[in-house]
Amino acid sequence: MSKVLVLYYSTYGHLETMAQAVAEGARSTGAQVDLKRVAETVPLAIAQSGHFKLDQAAPVATVAELENYDAIVVGAPTRFGRMPAQMASFLDQAGGLWARGALHGKVGGAFTSTATQHGGQEVTLFSIITNLMHFGMVIVGLPYSHQGQMSLDEIVGGTPYGATTIAGGKGERQPSKIELEGARHQGLLIAQTANKLFGT
Repeated sequence: MSKVLVLYYSTYGHLETMAQAVAEGARSTGAQVDLKRVAETVPLAIAQSGHFKLDQAAPVATVAELENYDAIVVGAPTRFGRMPAQMASFLDQAGGLWARGALHGKVGGAFTSTATQHGGQEVTLFSIITNLMHFGMVIVGLPYSHQGQMSLDEIVGGTPYGATTIAGGKGERQPSKIELEGARHQGLLIAQTANKLFGT
């Protein structure tokens, strides 16, 4: 079976929860799945005063590890309609992998969170996906086979470009059942695709 990395950055824990759901979906296919995060770059005193979630269990990834995986699913919250500096800095260090074509043909996907419905979910996903395409990766989004994202009964995240959640202006909202189902579904589809391409 394929090897899948769910790589995320989470300030307050919303993306950590979504990443866990993506990993669950990928594992359901029999794929070997690792859940890792990128390092926090905000000074500790500022992170503590800002109530960042600093006790996340996932180990910190290194750029060199990326080429060991058949699929990489990248999750990060929005910062003014783009990925945050923590994730951008990590990917910026992957120039050596890009130069060698080390990620060509691998499967990629993205997921995100925003404070509000209209806080830039799709544009943030594309800011991640653009990087993955420069690496030569094959992108798998969240198609409407996850019909929960079409719900009119409640406010939900979810786009055809990747799983999303809405955190609220103060981070008071946690990922909903439908949003977590979307994250699991995307993880499953990405792992299924990687299994077809790389599984034995």
